[in-house]
Amino acid sequence: MQPADGSYTLAVPSPDDLRIGVLGGTFDPPHFGHIAAGLEVRFRLRLSVVLYVVANDPWQKSALRAVTPAALRLEMVRAALRDLDGLEASDLEIERGGESYMADTLTELSALHPGAELMMVVGSDVAGQLDTWKRPAELRELATTVVVERAGRCGGSRNAGWPSVVVEIPAMDISSCDIRSRFADGRPVEALVPGSVAEIVKAQGLYGCGR
Repeated sequence: MQPADGSYTLAVPSPDDLRIGVLGGTFDPPHFGHIAAGLEVRFRLRLSVVLYVVANDPWQKSALRAVTPAALRLEMVRAALRDLDGLEASDLEIERGGESYMADTLTELSALHPGAELMMVVGSDVAGQLDTWKRPAELRELATTVVVERAGRCGGSRNAGWPSVVVEIPAMDISSCDIRSRFADGRPVEALVPGSVAEIVKAQGLYGCGR
């Protein structure tokens, strides 16, 4: 949550052994795959909270396609996580502005929560590309990398030179790209996104919905 004074506080208590999962993304839109990843990682690694950090400007994607405004993506993430204990939307990167770099986010969280253990959660589809992220050495120093693998697909595109913890989640063949296409075409999305997210998409006319 973001208080009026600009400080950032977690919705959970802050014990000495606070363990924070950091799941960054565009979330355009957030879907059940994102939720399953956070729930499984929190349970398996006994995390205090998993922060869904909504990118302000996801520079590796925004150069390739139009991205939904950050405020709307944050609204969808908050709606998707409503009533789910231990999963929390974060606007740190939106408040910071500009292009979003995980190294900056981890640095900020380290300063806000001294002594907390940070766990950077990534999907196996991007795990092999972590060396292309900004300041990768800082990422390895600031957080333990957690790679989420879909059941039955272990041993995917992980970077062999990048130490990581692997957490297997239920196999769910879901992609935000496909969901955007489904909204545009009027195809069913009920099995892919929470109803609260679909309501925002339709109300805002996102992804060509209603055209």
